[in-house]
Amino acid sequence: MRVLFVKQDHSSPDGLIGDAFAAAGCDVSEMVVVPRERFGSPDVAVTFPAAPAYDAVVFFGAVWSVYDTATIPWITDEISYARSLIALGVPTLGICFGGQMLAAAVGGQVERAPIPEVGWLSVASDTSAEPGLIDTPLIDTGPWLAWHFDRFTVPAHVPVVARTALASQAFVSGRTLGLQFHPEVTDSVLEAWLGSGGDAQVAELGIDPQALIEQSRTLADGAAARAHGLVRRFVFDVARRPAAGLERPPAVLVAGGA
Repeated sequence: MRVLFVKQDHSSPDGLIGDAFAAAGCDVSEMVVVPRERFGSPDVAVTFPAAPAYDAVVFFGAVWSVYDTATIPWITDEISYARSLIALGVPTLGICFGGQMLAAAVGGQVERAPIPEVGWLSVASDTSAEPGLIDTPLIDTGPWLAWHFDRFTVPAHVPVVARTALASQAFVSGRTLGLQFHPEVTDSVLEAWLGSGGDAQVAELGIDPQALIEQSRTLADGAAARAHGLVRRFVFDVARRPAAGLERPPAVLVAGGA
């Protein structure tokens, strides 16, 4: 399987997700939307590949908001690219910003979250929607690393398969899987985020960045097992499902997500 990793910026290592796709025998390529030198002025011109060029596409996270078209005008092109993939039946996986973008692509909305979620948390899997899609430990699902200030909603016909009290955490529609949490995270991924402005974000929330890194190291083995399990389900289950049509137009992106 030829897989494209769409990384929104230079500070988005693929971490455990990269390891898991390699372990699944996939041939991975990557593109970076905003290069390092334009991180502070990300309104770049972007050309996305033709939809049939890859067998699956993974969209990673970003520091920006999906609805901030003034800062990242290319987001409308990315949503159009995602819709072309979905219409063609190309499997798509979105992580955090990428999951929010896929939610917008299938006709959902992205808005500012009343309360951000940053840190390791468990999610509740909705077994009535999609049994066993998100890995479930002995008692609960996770923990997964969350780091988001926005959240998504999806149309009523799209199943939400995992959630917390504050936000939907995963949805599936045909061959599309959108995640709000970050299954790719390792301590080195966290360090990359902290070095690109994340240190100020966690400080504002009263979170000790070093404690978060140490917790990630403690949880590393379980996080790796969960990430590999999720990718196997995507590659060998979600990617082989019947394609789902686009029943709704893409979201109208409004500043602030209102």
